[in-house]
Amino acid sequence: MVDQAVAGKILVVDDELDILEIISYNLKTAGYETVTAKDGSEAIQKAKIFRPDLIMLDIMMPNKNGIDTCRELRKIPDFKDTMVLFLTALNDEKSEIDGLNMGADDYIAKPIKPKLLVSRINALFRRLHKAEETTVQLGDLIIDREKFTVTYKGQDIILAKKEFELLQLLASKPGRVFLRNEILNQVWGTEVIVGDRTIDVHIRKIRQKIGIDLITTVKGVGYKFEM
Repeated sequence: MVDQAVAGKILVVDDELDILEIISYNLKTAGYETVTAKDGSEAIQKAKIFRPDLIMLDIMMPNKNGIDTCRELRKIPDFKDTMVLFLTALNDEKSEIDGLNMGADDYIAKPIKPKLLVSRINALFRRLHKAEETTVQLGDLIIDREKFTVTYKGQDIILAKKEFELLQLLASKPGRVFLRNEILNQVWGTEVIVGDRTIDVHIRKIRQKIGIDLITTVKGVGYKFEM
């Protein structure tokens, strides 16, 4: 059994019934409350009732694939920030980028390895519970979401509102690459038109104010936070 603080509610979506049974069995054994769906339409209906903390979506499904299902779910306010993990037999860059654009939190490649799957899901839930804390400490850096303050080695760092929101977003998932479009949508919103250079300028200011480079540029893709 996993630690009760890690366990949560998971919706598993796949058109292959044997895979649903294997995943569901292992997740329930690990202490997770689990519901299954065999296609995207059923997944959306059950998500509205079940209110999962994490949705596992197979990418290659008939009628409505995982990417399209995720896109529809993201349009529903209640699922805008719900964790999403894609199940895929594909190993191509386009599928990964499409998933990241939809806000995917992780990928698991088929064939499923139950122990690895549970381990990765445990890590996602630990990250979720950590993200729910008002104060996050990463090494000598402390971010207080409630007070909108940042301190580094005991020194207060004064950041503008968008600088703070950008740093908070990147630091919420250390090591994970955020795409440029994803950053623009989450920090500035879809109704505000800003250029790509806006992100670059804000990141440069964050680096200057903190005094060290905590944000790594992934050329042609986006940015990631690394201590």
